[in-house]
Amino acid sequence: MFNPSFIKTKSRAAEVSKSRGIGVGNSNPDSEGVKDRLPPGQRIHNGNNPEEFPVLDLGVHPAFNPETYTFEVTGLVANPISWSWDEVMSKIPKVGQTSDFHCVTRWSKYDIKWAGFKYLDLEKFVKPKPEAKFVVQYGLDGYTTNVPIEDLRNEDVLFAYELYGKPLPLDHGAPMRLIIPKLYGWKGSKFIHKIEFVAEDEPGFWEVRGYHNHGNPWKEERYG
Repeated sequence: MFNPSFIKTKSRAAEVSKSRGIGVGNSNPDSEGVKDRLPPGQRIHNGNNPEEFPVLDLGVHPAFNPETYTFEVTGLVANPISWSWDEVMSKIPKVGQTSDFHCVTRWSKYDIKWAGFKYLDLEKFVKPKPEAKFVVQYGLDGYTTNVPIEDLRNEDVLFAYELYGKPLPLDHGAPMRLIIPKLYGWKGSKFIHKIEFVAEDEPGFWEVRGYHNHGNPWKEERYG
């Protein structure tokens, strides 16, 4: 069961921010002359442990069983898949990646070290159809979120199953989570077990509770 107090608090934050007009920025990391890695309105998280960063979720940490876990890709693809955990680990080569992470709650962490497989390599297997415009992610905890397919077609978008050289911890989304460095962290599901390619947008858990439908940190797209 989701943590109702946490959901209520974050939903209230969205309503307050909308009423105050918060969420409008004009910085863009791709604009000429923009060199700062920190998006507007963010602060750097510096914990005592350089590998530590906050844990935010719905209060549910579903147990991971590698014997029963499946990763599915469905919807508007030529080749739907349903992979066991062994297949997840073997079908696509593992790559390491170091990237920044920006949370909608206004903290950012630089140079987090992940490992997993690239979204672009997954596309080679499943072959999305031309009419596929969005991807809906599903977590084992019941979480969903939506992303335009074009936001996933970047070299740094990763299905991560390792963090700092170790298997992804449960509180950080084990067995696997989607990392989309150019969007706020909530746009990549923890505990991910399924993605669905769709033609029409389908707002997810936080999007229907007042959060922005896109989530670009450089435009401060926090709340709708």
